[in-house]
Amino acid sequence: MKRTTINKAEINKFTKIAEEWWNPEGKFKPLHKFNPTRIKYIKENIINHFKKNKKINQLKGLKILDIGCGGGLLSEPFARLGANVTGIDASYKNIKVAKIHAKKSKLKINYICCTPENLNSDKKFDVVLNMEVVEHVEDINFFMKQSAKFLKKNGLMFVATLNKTLKSYVFAIIGAEYILRWLPIGTHNWDKFVEPSELIKIGTNNNLKMDLIDGIKYNPILDQWKISKDKSVNYISKFIKI
Repeated sequence: MKRTTINKAEINKFTKIAEEWWNPEGKFKPLHKFNPTRIKYIKENIINHFKKNKKINQLKGLKILDIGCGGGLLSEPFARLGANVTGIDASYKNIKVAKIHAKKSKLKINYICCTPENLNSDKKFDVVLNMEVVEHVEDINFFMKQSAKFLKKNGLMFVATLNKTLKSYVFAIIGAEYILRWLPIGTHNWDKFVEPSELIKIGTNNNLKMDLIDGIKYNPILDQWKISKDKSVNYISKFIKI
C-alpha cells in the first residue's frame, strides 16, 4: 500500500466548509484574526535570513510553496509581496475556491490539488510554509520528509501548530470550539497536537535545523494575536535546510 499523508476525515472536514474561507466573520474567523501576525512574522524572518546571503527587495522573486494552502489566506498576501507562490491542498474544493479568489484579486498563483508526496515538480523552493496543517495530516514524519524535499539548501520552512499540553486542550478545544464557538466542533484532535521537542526531532531527521521557535498568544482585551514567549498552546517555528 502506497504511503500517504492524507487523512480523509480531515480533508472532508475542511471541504465541507470551503466556501467560508474568505468570509472574515465565518468559520475561519480565527484565521483571519491570526493572519496579520503570522504574515508579519514570516515576512520579517524571510527578509532577515536571505539578506545575509543576497540582496532582496522585499520578497520579490522568491519561490514559496504553501502546503495545505486552503483557500489561499497566506498564498495571496505573499504573492502581493512579490513572491512566486505555489499553493497545494488535498481538497479539490479548497483549491477551486483559492483559484476563483486569486482571479478576482488579479493575482498569479500556481494552485494545485495534491499532497507533498504527489506534487510532480522538480522545482526547489526558497521557502516552504506548513502553517496549521501538521496537526491534520495522517503521518507527520512522512509529511515533513516529503515537504523538506522541495526546499533548497539554506531555504526556510515555517511550521505553525498546537502544542500537546493540558492548556492547549482547554483553550484550543474546550474554549475555542465548545465555549466561544470560534471553530466548528471537531476541528482539532488533541491526540494530533505536536510538542516542540517532537517537531525538532522530526526536523533533524530530515536535514532541517530548528532556528527559531515562538509562541502565538491571543489577547482578549485587544482582540488580537501577538508573538509571545508562551508556547504552551499555539507556536510557530522556523527551520533551515542544511
